[in-house]
Amino acid sequence: MEKINITVCMGSSCFARGNQENLTFLEEFIEKNKLNADIDLIGNRCENKCASGPNISINGVEYNCVTTEKLEEILSGFLVK
Repeated sequence: MEKINITVCMGSSCFARGNQENLTFLEEFIEKNKLNADIDLIGNRCENKCASGPNISINGVEYNCVTTEKLEEILSGFLVK
């Protein structure tokens, strides 16, 4: 499996609008699926894209209005490959 790079916006707007829950979901998803060696999870400061938040980038692709359901769908696609 190719390394997956996930960047979570930690700006106050994105964090308050759902990235706090998304971050918890990601940490639990990585642990549950034993993906610690396959996923780099990092936080990023605000990139001034607050209106479309919460924002998360996966392998350079930006996802907007991210929910835990959307994250599970995206990550499941990576696991199937």
